Amino acid sequence: MSALPKILLTAEEYLAQERVAKYKSEFFQGGVFAVAGASRAHNVLVGRLLGEIYVHLKSNRKSCTVYPSDMRLHIPENSLYTYPDLTVVCGREYFLNDESDTLLNPVLIAEVLSKSTEAYDRGDKFRLYRSIESLREYLLVDTKKISVEVHRKNADGFWLLAGESQSLAGYVRLETIGMQLNMNDVYAGVEFA
Repeated sequence: MSALPKILLTAEEYLAQERVAKYKSEFFQGGVFAVAGASRAHNVLVGRLLGEIYVHLKSNRKSCTVYPSDMRLHIPENSLYTYPDLTVVCGREYFLNDESDTLLNPVLIAEVLSKSTEAYDRGDKFRLYRSIESLREYLLVDTKKISVEVHRKNADGFWLLAGESQSLAGYVRLETIGMQLNMNDVYAGVEFA
């Protein structure tokens, strides 16, 4: 969310507009913010994550669904509507309404960092995400270098850095879905600028 909006909308006006829009926008406290396009590295990393997690869920018969960045997420506690790069829901999915296009209960969210979003993804956006009751893990993947972090909510409700890797030979553990995410698989084919 980089620029201040000129016109404030209600959530209902935003959703009506967003459902027919050609481009995605985020919504926060009445403001609408355009979502920027992504680099090749960003798109490759999102694709790798989606593929690796999908294969893991399918082969382990997990009752979870992984969604790419077109699944909108809403956080009623703070009014944010956003499009995470990747979202995982386990068990029953809860949606805002019968349109089934706005998810409410992720257990895992992944954001692929870019120059324009890194500070927001690590800071304010992560703070907003933390108010999601169902959320247990937050995965951050860097596009500038091999670097992945997993933040996990512990039994006492505190968020901690639970794992990180900066090596192709390394991995991080995604406890919510019982998966070891290997960096070699995530960063295969990624070219750094």
